[in-house]
Amino acid sequence: MIAIPSGVSIFLCTTATDMRKSFDGLTGLVRSEFSREPNDGSLFLFINRRRDRIKILYWEAGGFALWYKKLEAHYPHFFLFTESGDDADNFACRPASAG
Repeated sequence: MIAIPSGVSIFLCTTATDMRKSFDGLTGLVRSEFSREPNDGSLFLFINRRRDRIKILYWEAGGFALWYKKLEAHYPHFFLFTESGDDADNFACRPASAG
């Protein structure tokens, strides 16, 4: 489990991410997608196209850490990452043109 300090910024990449990426690939995405430094103390979340896998990149104690979770196939659709509430209320489900 990740202990999230109060006030930490959390960024979600809303485009599908290749889950084969590791530290170097994800830090590159942080710089290109968020225009941020990956070691600024924020959490950076990446999901795959099916939204059944998530990676969280964060900086702790002098190095990067990566948390990875894969949901099992028997989970109902409503447990998928970013699938809470109506699509209209969920910015991660909006088309890229919706802003």
